[in-house]
Amino acid sequence: MPQKNYSKTSSEWFEKEDFWINFAPIMFDDARWAEAPDVAEYVMKIAGLQAGDSVLDAGCGLGRISVELAALGLDVTGVDIIQAELDAAAESAAAEGVPLKLVNADLRTFKSEQKFDCAVNLYTSFGYCDTVEEDMLILKSIFDSLRAGGTFILECTSRESAVKYFTKGEEFDRAGFHVTTDFGVVGDWEGLRSHWIIDDGNGKRVEHEFIQRLYSAPDLCKRLCEIGFADAHAYGEFDLTPYDENLRTMIIIANKA
Repeated sequence: MPQKNYSKTSSEWFEKEDFWINFAPIMFDDARWAEAPDVAEYVMKIAGLQAGDSVLDAGCGLGRISVELAALGLDVTGVDIIQAELDAAAESAAAEGVPLKLVNADLRTFKSEQKFDCAVNLYTSFGYCDTVEEDMLILKSIFDSLRAGGTFILECTSRESAVKYFTKGEEFDRAGFHVTTDFGVVGDWEGLRSHWIIDDGNGKRVEHEFIQRLYSAPDLCKRLCEIGFADAHAYGEFDLTPYDENLRTMIIIANKA
């Protein structure tokens, strides 16, 4: 994949508020919101959490999972780089009557004095930095934020799942927009290029293209162990079914010694 040098003065697409204002309703549709309570229950079960335990939602976005985790009685801190997303998460938490701590920060440089019992990075929120090194900074920040014995749960598109479910593109209507997508492979399945066009039929037309870096499950598990995790294992779903030809997504569970 093309590499760029990162500096604190750079502005990558995922840092831009206007992107999320336009595309969040498309990416986080009703189905994604409907599955959130079940995902939160799985997180609690996988990590062996009890009410009062602490969770870091790294890349919490609109608070889709954070609010559900808080509703289970967990002490939740959500971190995201987009303030508008955090504002929406705060509104959702208030509407549900649950406490939620929210931090506006870049996960590449995020530091926390609190050490968490569990950390999550869910729904393909990983792999968008310009370099592998920056991706690893995110994982290292998460590792440093966990207490000894803490659990990290990562869900993202893997190289294997991208191959299995690859489609050239599609058209559909969602959230009042007509959506056209076009996908392509970058390098030797090193990345997945996504080109989205949304059109409201009344003159508003927005286009955006981005690349997600694709890691294989063995590679990412190895990298997590190199960062310091005691172990890391991949599964094909939150119910911990095997990571085999029947996988739906990639769930990695890593434990800190």
